[in-house]
This record gives sequence, structure tokens and C-alpha cells, in this order.
Amino acid sequence: MDVLPAPIDPVPDPWPLAGLTLRTPRLELRIEDDASLRELVEAVHGSGIHPSSEMPFRTPWTRADPRYLGRGMAQYYWGNRARASPEWWTLTFVVRAQGRVVGMQDVVGDRFGVRREVSTGSYLVRRAQGRGHGAEMRAAVLAFAFDHLGALVARSEYLAGNARSAAVSARLGYRDDGTATIVHDDERVTEYRVRLDREAFVRPGWELVVEGYTADLAEFLAAAPPVG
Repeated sequence: MDVLPAPIDPVPDPWPLAGLTLRTPRLELRIEDDASLRELVEAVHGSGIHPSSEMPFRTPWTRADPRYLGRGMAQYYWGNRARASPEWWTLTFVVRAQGRVVGMQDVVGDRFGVRREVSTGSYLVRRAQGRGHGAEMRAAVLAFAFDHLGALVARSEYLAGNARSAAVSARLGYRDDGTATIVHDDERVTEYRVRLDREAFVRPGWELVVEGYTADLAEFLAAAPPVG
């Protein structure tokens, strides 16, 4: 006779990312789900992210046929879900201000349990730009990474001409960490890389509120366990 494995009690959470939420004085950052992805797609369609004459992203995904842009966004985020493991993960936060979706902020860990480094990326829809939301949402994920996950270093990059991203990095304490020459829109473009050590983080004048950071999630991310 086949011997069945012993039951596990309690049953491990199959998707411990669900429910992870960060709150700042003005913003809510909540891990994406299918409903919030639909809201994000609608916000991008309704407001756009940048003028058509510009392309601030290394991959020009915003130039997709509008009929398929939302599908491509959803498939990209679904792909990150499917790939997630303790060896590589992306925390994709849908960002809301006053209850309305205004953008996306992510945090990526590659062999985080060993390297203790994260990288970040983000965007805001145009109607929400120029209000300091970009700095606030990146400060939120940096505080979470340093104070809860146990990160030692955070990295980011931006293309030449992306003054908004450069200003946010400078404001939060990043330092220059080299450049790379890439092909962007069939042109030679400089990509600037920046690095932030935990001790150099210029902390905002508010305390981050974290909900849903559980022991199961910490294990999934190969991160520090929750305190208390």
C-alpha cells in the first residue's frame, strides 16, 4: 500500500504576499492582485505616464498598441508571481492616494538571503506627478526593506534625462555607482546607476506602518523574521 505523507498542521499559506500593505501619511502601497491590476491598467490608460515624445523606461512598454497594453501589463505581473521564490522575487505594490490608484512601486530581491540587496522601480500616472508621491513611495519601500526585511543595500538606475528619478534618488541619500551605455530607441544612451547603503538612508519625517508581514512571508523572501 502507498503511504500517504503526514498532514501538516497548520497548512502553510500558499501565497503569503497577499495582504502585505505599507502606509505613509498620504499613500497606501498594497501588493497587487487581479482586481488592483485592473485598476492600475485603467489608471495608465486614463492618464498616461509620460509624453509621447519621451521614453523614460529602458523597455518601451508604454508604446504597446493600446488594445493590448493592459494585457501585456497583466501578463508581466502574473509572470513575476509565477517566478517568485526565495531565490528571486518581486514585491509589486499598487499605490493609492486618497483611495485612487496613482502608480506602481516594486522591490526586487535576487538571492536576497545571501546578498541582502534590493533594487527598486516605479512609475506614477501623469495626474499624480509633481506632488512628491514618487519620493514618498520609494521611501516607504526603502524603510520596509531596511527595517523589516534586513536589507543592507538598495540599488536603482535611471536613463539620462530622467530628472525626476535622479532627484528622488539624491533626496533619499543614494550615491553614484557607475554608468552603463545602452541602446535605447536605437540610440546610444547613458544609464546611471545609484546605490544606497542602509546607514546613508535619509529617512522621512514619518513612521511607516506595515501590515501583513508574517513569518511565512519572511521565510518565502529569505528575509528577517517579523519583530514581536
